[in-house]
Amino acid sequence: MRQIVLLLTCLVALPMGVDADELFRWVDESGKVHYGDAPPASAVEIERKKLSNGVEQNEDLPYETRRAQQNFPVTLYVGSDCGEPCNKARSLLSKRGIPFSEKLLKYQEDIDAFRKLSGFTGVPALSVGKNYLRGFLESQWHSELDIAGYPKTATYRQRIAPPAPPESEMPPAEEIQVAPAEPVAE
Repeated sequence: MRQIVLLLTCLVALPMGVDADELFRWVDESGKVHYGDAPPASAVEIERKKLSNGVEQNEDLPYETRRAQQNFPVTLYVGSDCGEPCNKARSLLSKRGIPFSEKLLKYQEDIDAFRKLSGFTGVPALSVGKNYLRGFLESQWHSELDIAGYPKTATYRQRIAPPAPPESEMPPAEEIQVAPAEPVAE
């Protein structure tokens, strides 16, 4: 009987669920760092930390794709006047189920940063990890994605490529041009 009472007391004392989605980090007067759900009034250097709900953005991706994405993230670089080559590039990545980010090179500082990273300015361009591909050459892009470990076909719901932004919203970039595809020497 004593054990049952003790067990019931413990169960009642346990919190039914913690619904904390915020955490605070603060430093007290003596310089000691504390974490908690509410900092005291005397706290110094209060920082609000947002806790996630534990669900990752790419949780629905197959393991093979998540691993490739972690080791070799894919970024598609496009320009405002890229047109059909950029649309084909987006389509290839979407059909293959590749999670990718897209960067529009519309300001001179964006173009300069891209040139510094890749060594060229033509679009479309693709980065797979630290490797850059200039121009859209389907076989070359497939080869690079295969080497990175991405699946050849989407095994889950395909990502729909975002539509190209309207021409009227983008100022022209002076130094960017659509790059012809460069064949790979094998």
